[in-house]
Amino acid sequence: MEGKKKVLTREKEERRNMLLDGVLAFFLAERPKTPCPSSVEERRKLLRALLNTREVLPIPEEVQNALDELLQLESREKGVVCTENLPNVRSALGSVLPHTDRMILWKGDITRLNAEAIVNAANSAMLGCFLPLHNCIDNVIHSAAGPRLRQACHDMMLAEYPDGTWREPVGHARATAGFNLPCRYVFHTVGPVVQASVTERERSLLTSCYTSCLNLAFEKSCRSLAFCCISTGEFRFPKEEAARIAVSTVTRWMDEHPECKVKIIFNVFTEQDNEIYTKLLSGVGR
Repeated sequence: MEGKKKVLTREKEERRNMLLDGVLAFFLAERPKTPCPSSVEERRKLLRALLNTREVLPIPEEVQNALDELLQLESREKGVVCTENLPNVRSALGSVLPHTDRMILWKGDITRLNAEAIVNAANSAMLGCFLPLHNCIDNVIHSAAGPRLRQACHDMMLAEYPDGTWREPVGHARATAGFNLPCRYVFHTVGPVVQASVTERERSLLTSCYTSCLNLAFEKSCRSLAFCCISTGEFRFPKEEAARIAVSTVTRWMDEHPECKVKIIFNVFTEQDNEIYTKLLSGVGR
């Protein structure tokens, strides 16, 4: 069964509000002129915005622990989705395409999935989205995981680029822990940005994003890997073509790695993407 949103008990709600106010007080002290709204919902949005725009700076352990507790409580409230209980494409869509018994199509918030790894469509700075409350996947994942994820990305890149200047190449993949997400790993990959019409190079780079994540899943012995729709949002890769590349790349990789039994979740968020993947995975229009 898919995880369902849970209603907090009064005790847990009071605990959540206490954690929120305590954590928010610390980050507001860094920006003393920022007004604090009265409603719980607006205070929670403000906390997310402050964390979205905050550079990588030390956070006292007691503040970080309180923030972790808040994020984990919110994760349980949203409801964790157990990927083992999701129907595969073969049974759900009646697909006869290769490997669809190890493919899942799921529409929803990727931060709810307990897949062993989820894929983040990162930017070349590899530090998450700094736009407050932005709805891109990079922002959503970092907001749910908490600032330990930004710190981990920073430390990972700084170890390779000690001068502090880097731009992550397009098509690669790197792994961090999931922190307050229900997944074990987050795989960060930078997709191609489409300026006008799609070029062969951009198609090749998007293919590389999927292949690099699959190779990383194999390296880390992941049992399940959830892909978001890489490059189709702010990076403007056409949705249908991106989906065809995703499905064909995964299928070809599975053909080439019969010893790897990783399950693949194609995670979509919009109904348009759901319809595109449903047609592709059921074999319609191929």
